[in-house]
Amino acid sequence: MDLFSSELDETKNLLPIDGTVNYYGKLLPPREADRYFECLLTTIMWKHDEAVIFGKHMTTKRKVAWYGDENYEYMYSNVTKHALAWTTELLELKTLVEEKTEEHFNSCLLNLYHSGEEGMAWHSDGEKDLKKNGAIASLSFGAERKFSFKHKQTKEKIALTLEHGSLLVMKGTTQTHWLHRLPPTKRVTQPRINLTFRTIVG
Repeated sequence: MDLFSSELDETKNLLPIDGTVNYYGKLLPPREADRYFECLLTTIMWKHDEAVIFGKHMTTKRKVAWYGDENYEYMYSNVTKHALAWTTELLELKTLVEEKTEEHFNSCLLNLYHSGEEGMAWHSDGEKDLKKNGAIASLSFGAERKFSFKHKQTKEKIALTLEHGSLLVMKGTTQTHWLHRLPPTKRVTQPRINLTFRTIVG
């Protein structure tokens, strides 16, 4: 199922069952989104992502960064990351997202995809460090990319295109019942930056 509509309703739940996903569309005008994109490219402390899979240490082409209110530890793919102190631009974007969603976030995991050939496999964000059923707000800059959901039991799929400067929010039991991914594509040659604002507990 593909979601395309000329009239965007940000209160509409894009999932048919077992969770809530809202797409707010473009949160920033193009010129402002361009400015943030260029700033994030050059000021964020990007590092290649690491994972330990079946005991083997892997390094991805995709780059990541982890920022937060405190020096939070966050573990996924069997690798522990330590949060850096917020930059001015990240705090501005965090405030913008919090005002729009009426949620509060204390950290942000950033992803840098250099082209469409870099993506993310099916997964759910269910790490024990995350607030259970808490909201995850995904802010996108750069190349437009397809983003997909798949129900863990029924295997039903839903997809939408994330635009430059747009906001997607996943909350409720979404991570329990749904997987999501960023499928690779050779048709996209430009980079994309994704900010996922989260709440760490404990």
